[in-house]
This record gives sequence, C-alpha cells and structure tokens, in this order.
Amino acid sequence: MGMALCDAQGKWTEIGGLPVYADQLLPLVTERREKYSFPSFDAEIVQMALPNIFIVFGDMRLKSQRLRFRSTDEPDFVELHFSLAGGGLMENHINGHIHQFKAMQHNLIYSPEFDGTGNYKPNEPYQFFEIHFRIAYFLELVKDTGNVLSAFCENIQKNHFSDLSDCNLKMTFAMQQCIREIMSCNFSGGLKMIFLQAKCMELLSLQAQSFEQHAKKSVKSVLKTAYETDCIHHAREYLTKNMHTPPSLSELAKIAGINEFKLKNGFKELFDTTVFGYLSDIKLIEAKEQLLSGIPIKVISENLSYSSVQHFSTAFSKKFGISPGKVKMN
Repeated sequence: MGMALCDAQGKWTEIGGLPVYADQLLPLVTERREKYSFPSFDAEIVQMALPNIFIVFGDMRLKSQRLRFRSTDEPDFVELHFSLAGGGLMENHINGHIHQFKAMQHNLIYSPEFDGTGNYKPNEPYQFFEIHFRIAYFLELVKDTGNVLSAFCENIQKNHFSDLSDCNLKMTFAMQQCIREIMSCNFSGGLKMIFLQAKCMELLSLQAQSFEQHAKKSVKSVLKTAYETDCIHHAREYLTKNMHTPPSLSELAKIAGINEFKLKNGFKELFDTTVFGYLSDIKLIEAKEQLLSGIPIKVISENLSYSSVQHFSTAFSKKFGISPGKVKMN
C-alpha cells in the first residue's frame, strides 16, 4: 500500500505505491527506484511488483521528529514488515492503534486504512523492508497452516485492523539472509519473477514459524516440577495396564499422586490428548489387534466395555477410517 507524507507546510507527497500492474496480466517483474529530497525528509525507495506481490524497501532520513502519514487508495494487502535499522512509532488515528518497531524486528500487519502520525528520531537513518501480499492470495497461501495465523486471517476476512502479534519478534539470521538475497537479486525476466516469488514465500514461512515457536514458548506449563511430570507418566502407565477396568478421573489423580486439575491439564500438555481420549485410543488399538486375530466384533465390543456394537463401530471407524467389519474381512 502506498503512503503519502505531509510536510510542515501542509503539502502531501506520495512515497512508494504500486508500479504499473496492468491488473497482473503481465507475468514479469516491474521495478522502480526513486529518490526524494524534501525539507522534512530524504528517502531512497526501491519497489518491485510481481503477480499478487509487491516488495518495497529503502532508507529514510527524517529531519522532523513528527510526520503525518496517510495511505493512498490502492488494493488491500497484508504486509510483512521488517525494520532493518533505526526505529519509530506510527499511530493510526482511524483506530488508535500504535505500530512501534525497533531495529531488527518483524511482524505481520493488516491495516486496510492508515491516517496518522509517525514519530522518529530526527537525522537518524531508518531502513525498512516490506512484502505486501494481495488479500485473496495471502489467505490461500496460509490456509490450514496453524493456530497463530488462523486468528489473524479471521480479522482480515472481517476487514479488521490486526497485527499477527501484540509484540514484534527479533529477526532471525535466516530472515536477514533471505532479505539480502531479495535486495541484491540480479536475475531478469521470468527467472527473476520465480526467484522473488520463492524468496517471498520463504520469508513468510520463516515469519510464521517464528511466531508459532514464540506462541509455544509463551504457554506456561502447568507442571512445575519433575515430580509432577513423573506423576503424569505414571497415570498413563496405569491407564494402559488397566484399560479394561479404568478408574475415574478423581481415582486416577489419587493413584498418580497429583491433583485432578494438574492431571487433566498436565496430561494434555505432555501427550496432546485428554485422559479419556488416550484411554479410547489404546482400547481401539487393542480392538484392532483382536479383530485381526479373529475375535468376533460383538465379543470385542463387550470385552472393551462399549455400550453397544454400534457405539464401538462408530468409534473404530472414526479412529482408523475403516469399519470393524472391513478389517475383519481383510
């Protein structure tokens, strides 16, 4: 998305913006390099456009601490933002949201409109790198890629302003290397387009991976000691040995030597399933072995304490994607 800056005299100057796209009919890369020199700022901007993707990076040196910005009327994009050097704060007056970046930080941003102010240290260089994906293209790319991106995509579909995370993350070495390769790309024609597409996808993947890992680290463990972890493992072993006569949740907690809350949440944390989800799984695995050994379905259902053959068949089909009768026939 292009931006326009307002100087001290109230004059608006457009910075960046999409080069000629021809509605993506041309399959090659369009590139533009521009320099700006005004009383309030100097800038050198590089822009590259390819199907569904717009890349912009550059250096800015602002002579005023506070500048007015607004977005220009262009198609909606999701922005992969990387602050390479310097830093600043931008406040969107439309929704009151504040974007603050320090050097070597990154985030994903969806801001359908911007009209606000930027605060920077005057006469210090600010270097940035951005990749903008068209909305429909981005949503298709990240479909079914994880919980972190799913909430972000929901906001995009509702046209709600959103950052992928409330906190920016530190850029990794792999991200820095990928950005350097994009900025120094010397291919031409179709080969350049393929190279840039691949690198943009790589950078998106690196960001998604970074935020997924951050989310996992941010989740506090319910298990505080090695003893509590051992208790959960003991509970699982007891369930395995006593699947035919399983205890209640409160009984299992007493057997394991841990309270019921930590049993339920700790079990989910360690094994990514509930206590009774695990019990159901091991019973069905046992059922499959019995089917293969020739034991009748009705007998297996009764042995494993299912309320009916139908209940057993439904659970088995859901687990293995095949009915008990077909396993027996095979």
